[in-house]
Amino acid sequence: MIFTKPKKKKKNRNYKREYAIYHGKPEQIKRRAQRNAARRKLAKMGRVRKGDGMDVNHKNHNTAINTLSNLEVMAKSKNRSMNKQRRTR
Repeated sequence: MIFTKPKKKKKNRNYKREYAIYHGKPEQIKRRAQRNAARRKLAKMGRVRKGDGMDVNHKNHNTAINTLSNLEVMAKSKNRSMNKQRRTR
């Protein structure tokens, strides 16, 4: 006999509220701009492009340092799982 988990009802996200509470804060806007600048830098060099499924990783996890020695290209799934592992320690 196979038992299945009951499906949870998916809640709708309130993106406007999320932006007001977190993403719209000056510190987060600055961090996002730094991450975007890092990706633009590697895109200009031809190492990444739109829709390639790759992330630009900051090796020392400091988004303010966008030197080539601190940036690396890795698969989106690997980068995001690595960051989850780092948070749980």
